[in-house]
Amino acid sequence: MIEIHWDDGVITHHPHQTLRAFCPCAVCQGHTGRIVYSEAADALPTEALALAELAISGSYALRLTWGDGHATGIYTFAYLRVLGPLWELPDEDVRTATFGR
Repeated sequence: MIEIHWDDGVITHHPHQTLRAFCPCAVCQGHTGRIVYSEAADALPTEALALAELAISGSYALRLTWGDGHATGIYTFAYLRVLGPLWELPDEDVRTATFGR
């Protein structure tokens, strides 16, 4: 779980499973269209969902490196903020959520 404390006082929670399922990279989402929940993330072993590295990308995003070496997703702070409310939704609603690019 990643917990983010935003400057405006909002706190968001991001389970690793959710972050990996909504990885915004072209490998996971393709090059066009909306970002959707990738069911392939459900089949990953627990070790693959561990964060191996968390790095700042410029001044606008985080680059997450997962336990299986996947590291092509750049999660902008704006995207992380939009993903924040998923924490409070039922699993079915999380799996059907979509996001713009």
